[in-house]
Amino acid sequence: EGRPEVAATLRALNGALGRPAKLWVKESGARNLRHRDFLAPRAALSAAFPDGQVPPEAVSAVPSLQGPAVLPLRVCRQTPAGLAVQVRRPEAFQRLLGALPGPAPPAAGARPASVVLHCPALRCPAAPRPRHLRSVLLADHLAQLLRAQGVGVRLVPALSEERSWDVLRQLHVHWPSEGSSFTDTVSALKAALGQCPCATACEQEPGTAEGVISKVYLKSFVEQQGLLGYDPNLDVLLVTEGTLQSLAELQEAVLQCPVSDSTAPNFPKCQSSCCSIVHVVNCEEEFQQQQLDVLWRILDPGAHTALQKHLVCGPVKVTNPSSPIGADQYFQLRKHQMYEASVIKYGELAQDEAWTGVIDTLTVAAIRFEMLSTPHRSQITLDLENSSISTKGTKSGAFVMYNCARLATLFNSFQQAVEQGTYPPLPPVSDLNFSCLREEGEWLLLFNYLLPFPEVLQQAAQLPPPSKGIRVTANTETVCKFLIQLSMDFSSYYNRVHILGEPFPHLFDQMFARLQLLGAVRDVFHSALATLHLPPLNRI
Repeated sequence: EGRPEVAATLRALNGALGRPAKLWVKESGARNLRHRDFLAPRAALSAAFPDGQVPPEAVSAVPSLQGPAVLPLRVCRQTPAGLAVQVRRPEAFQRLLGALPGPAPPAAGARPASVVLHCPALRCPAAPRPRHLRSVLLADHLAQLLRAQGVGVRLVPALSEERSWDVLRQLHVHWPSEGSSFTDTVSALKAALGQCPCATACEQEPGTAEGVISKVYLKSFVEQQGLLGYDPNLDVLLVTEGTLQSLAELQEAVLQCPVSDSTAPNFPKCQSSCCSIVHVVNCEEEFQQQQLDVLWRILDPGAHTALQKHLVCGPVKVTNPSSPIGADQYFQLRKHQMYEASVIKYGELAQDEAWTGVIDTLTVAAIRFEMLSTPHRSQITLDLENSSISTKGTKSGAFVMYNCARLATLFNSFQQAVEQGTYPPLPPVSDLNFSCLREEGEWLLLFNYLLPFPEVLQQAAQLPPPSKGIRVTANTETVCKFLIQLSMDFSSYYNRVHILGEPFPHLFDQMFARLQLLGAVRDVFHSALATLHLPPLNRI
């Protein structure tokens, strides 16, 4: 038997009723989970069956459903809300806690695709602002999610010494540094530009901007090709050496992508071997990136340039700034606020040198969650005077890291007790009695977090092609929201239930089952935080 999956169980339940429609939903609320785990709502049944009456033989067949990734089902019954199913919970605990968390395997027959993530904000010649930081952090997170699904990722542009951002290192952003000058590729693009019917050469005459080598008429090309989704104000682009250098770096990144005969299911198929290009831009850069996109299509009408998509970040608004604030100032401000909050909460302990690394990690978590827990299309408002969004409350990165540290402390305490002979070591999973796990918070942790976690990572990495146009939408807020909700439910459970009880043998069964559950929760925390380049905290 394989690791159970939500999607596989829902497919089996829908198949059991003999209808193509998706009738079943997974429950997630604590109140409903007291009575059922899956529900086929009454309204859906009424639309699929005469008078909403499901044939009795179909209902009686549901508990016997089996499959390598199907949860073990206990009972299926008619209720006022619809057809309700409960899972055989001790068996579900056994199967899930005996399996390692991680990404769901790629779809059968699909080989990993390659993706170039292009972040134009990193070419900004001026000091970076929070809006630039948002698109960089999003690209960095998306790269980790894609790699977890076996997708090859290349990040562009490489950081040069003159545009090296110290704040990226502080925020644990892993971005490639200086590459080559791409001289041959730039020359090839110049040659294509010279033969392009949409372009005219520019002589250095009075009134001509310095460095401009050609004018390219983008609008006529967009209209001729019938391209959708581009700004109607696209017209004439003045091409410089810098423009061609940017295109050359993109071109080289595409050429260096691993060859694949077919793309992963998240991406549209293309002719021959190619990779997808995703421009991760803030809304203020979108127009300039569309110009670069069209120019690339003109100069290199290959399959890869036709696969360009734009992932656009909404604006980042800073409330009441005395003057425009840079990304470095934003980081230092949040770090100072995190330090002050830690001193208030932990007193002199937080002023110890050993806490420097803890406060650094909490600051990175606060900023990453502040930037990434909102859907990328929406505006973010940074209230720099009010630090509560970053340092307090249940929706902050600091709260997530705090709960991760609580788990580390729990297992450190258990290990010390084992070494002192207070408890025996944790037995193998096969020897544990999961029927001891009856507290509703335990099933909530397993059913809402451990069970769907691989599918959550898979969904967060999806870049479904738009039905028309060039904009693509990603669920880049998914992991942050998942971690926040997990932290809230874990915290509620941990505050309510005493895990390490008195060292009486008759209590060990329940304690060991709970430790196995919370060990899996800890692994999920660590795996999810890794997609944000956040190291787990072992103390706080």
